[in-house]
Amino acid sequence: MASSCPLLANGSLGGFDLTVAFNKNPLLCYDPDVHRFYPCDWGLLHTIATLLAAILNDDTTWVQRAEARRQACTELAAQFWTHTALRRTPPQVRIVPIPISNDPDTVHLICHVWGFYPPAVTIQWLHNGLVVASGDTKLLPNGDWTYRTQVALRASTAAGSTYTCSVWHSSLEQPLQEDWSPNLSPAMMVKVAVAAMALTLGLVALSAGVFSFCQRPRAPGAGPSPRPDAGSHSNPGPQNDPGPSSGPHPSPGPHPSPGPHSGLGPGPGSAPGPYP
Repeated sequence: MASSCPLLANGSLGGFDLTVAFNKNPLLCYDPDVHRFYPCDWGLLHTIATLLAAILNDDTTWVQRAEARRQACTELAAQFWTHTALRRTPPQVRIVPIPISNDPDTVHLICHVWGFYPPAVTIQWLHNGLVVASGDTKLLPNGDWTYRTQVALRASTAAGSTYTCSVWHSSLEQPLQEDWSPNLSPAMMVKVAVAAMALTLGLVALSAGVFSFCQRPRAPGAGPSPRPDAGSHSNPGPQNDPGPSSGPHPSPGPHPSPGPHSGLGPGPGSAPGPYP
């Protein structure tokens, strides 16, 4: 026995079907308007189906069972409709690039959109913010009251390009967008790596030079030279180091010549002699 509850576009119950099958072929059908079974098989089993319909109609148990299923459909239709048709499930987006073997300058981009409900969806391709492709898509059911679809675009692999898959859906306050940009070529990646390494080494060398210059000790006597005094002698010549002294230095005078001194007493350390 199998029963079904068709629903209308507004979620109301559109009818009730109940069948008794034999080998998966409908044998008896139930008419909810008159509360009676009637034969559905018009082939070799039509006679048997007619006999079985008469037996089930005479037994109120089968009619009550059919009416109980019909009542369950009526009560569960609104709840079922709310959890399925009236819900909003946002989509998911992913861009998959597929290289083209005979054309390295272009790539085949596929925007996969899945897991959304209701099925109405709008997908656009943008190149650097400008719409380049838009149109209807073929929807496929996932079997869980969600749908999936995909949109393809032939794109250029030139550097500086950005391709965007923009998805509009009733479950979103703003469009869901996924970006894709071409990667650098191997030769360009090598050049960028070498330039980055050279720049790093240059910065390290500059920092080491500045640090070494700042840490270098100052040479002795590198300060400002004192100004000469006005009374100092200007003629150079060898001078005796007087050595350290604690008192003032006497000014130099003429050295006395050896001989008799007039009116002077013997100096200290001189031998006594006759006075004139």
